[in-house]
Amino acid sequence: MSKWRIRIGYGMGDLGCNLVFSTMASYLMVFYTDVFGIAAVAAGTMMLVTKFIDAITDTVMGIVVDHTKSRWGQGRPYFLIGAVPFAIFTFLTFYIPDFDATGKLIWAYVTYCLLCTAYTVVNIPLNTIVPRLTSDVHERDILVSTRMICAMIGTAVVMSITSPLVDFFGGTDPAQGYLVTMTLYGIVAMCIFFFTFSSTKEVVPTTVTNDHASLKESFQGLTGQAWILFFLNLFYFSLYVVRNTTIIYYFRYNLNHADLLALVGVLGILSGLPMLLALPAVGEAFPKAHLMFFSAALYVAGDLLIYFGQDSLMCLLAGLVITGLGMYGIFGITFAMQPDVIDYSEYKKNKSVAGLIAAFQGFFVKGGMGLTSFVVGMFLNMGGYVPNAVQSASSLAAIETCFVWLPLLLCVVIASLIYFYKLDAIRTDMTAELNLRRQILAHRKKHRNSFRRFPVMTHRHSAKPIQ
Repeated sequence: MSKWRIRIGYGMGDLGCNLVFSTMASYLMVFYTDVFGIAAVAAGTMMLVTKFIDAITDTVMGIVVDHTKSRWGQGRPYFLIGAVPFAIFTFLTFYIPDFDATGKLIWAYVTYCLLCTAYTVVNIPLNTIVPRLTSDVHERDILVSTRMICAMIGTAVVMSITSPLVDFFGGTDPAQGYLVTMTLYGIVAMCIFFFTFSSTKEVVPTTVTNDHASLKESFQGLTGQAWILFFLNLFYFSLYVVRNTTIIYYFRYNLNHADLLALVGVLGILSGLPMLLALPAVGEAFPKAHLMFFSAALYVAGDLLIYFGQDSLMCLLAGLVITGLGMYGIFGITFAMQPDVIDYSEYKKNKSVAGLIAAFQGFFVKGGMGLTSFVVGMFLNMGGYVPNAVQSASSLAAIETCFVWLPLLLCVVIASLIYFYKLDAIRTDMTAELNLRRQILAHRKKHRNSFRRFPVMTHRHSAKPIQ
């Protein structure tokens, strides 16, 4: 199997995830309130409650992956298992039954939870499989960059064609438009997961087995470096949400540049592409910790350029590009660190907990997104924000705080946290040690198989020893 087929097959998996995940992030609340007919408070409460359910399903799925032993590997089978349910639950989530208000709310809870669970089934393995695909650090960086680029493409597709598709398929009936559009997305995602399954192969075995590991023993496999990764996910996705949530407010109300919103959307999605393309090459030349610090500093520089150069169109656009480079740099490096953290648990703790690590990552990602949305809403409410109106000074100050100063604070936290990341210094030794362990295990397995093939003959009933 060629390297490029593996790279594209793995990366496409996140494109499939993002066709539905990005749509839910951008359109689901509007669908529930304006089309499905659920009150905004009820829909918001549902989004919060389901985060706790996600925490349980993510953890369970992580443990399931860690204990999976099949001829297809640990994580790869779940691309096959989860593909069809993912498409079905996408359809059901956007199907509107002829129920009363209570029945509709129950339907929304059940179908949304099922869709989130199906997403977990395919996404957790996507996060765990890289160390099983290759032990080459540079190749891992290429896989991660390919995945990030495909995720970006998925987001760009959703943001550019979802509304036109809803209008095309629905006409004057948005319910029909959403149902057909999301069913199409679900079917395409299902086909992509089949392609990811057929295009990848787990060739790097773990150096330990989890056949009889208890839940307590699995948790003992989490290292301090894993917790650094978890908190980086928390603060990165907080940065991602606060920027993407408040950028429209800032340009529309603080800068009076609503005419730039279409361009802002394109720059926000595509500005990070050069960083993701360059990441594998620069990852060979510089430690991940240094690249993370540089990316955070880059975002801060772009952030301040937007603030101090707000009267210049050139400064605004340049600032958007620079913050995009910084944000996607943090994004790519965070995911590039994950295989190293997974290996470190094997190296240091002699535990294979890739699934559990991915599960905690998912929980911290969703927690960061939910918490940040709450904080932004709180700031806007305290500032007296009024939709589609001229904003007061306090409202403009609240928007400025969210768009300019809160991301700057998050970047400082990320730059401070990366100081405690220590795996760059031992990456080479760690790889050599794990490869040696795998060779020893393979040698032992080969000899065990040889003994089974040629059993030793014994003479238990011999009256006298053989001369």
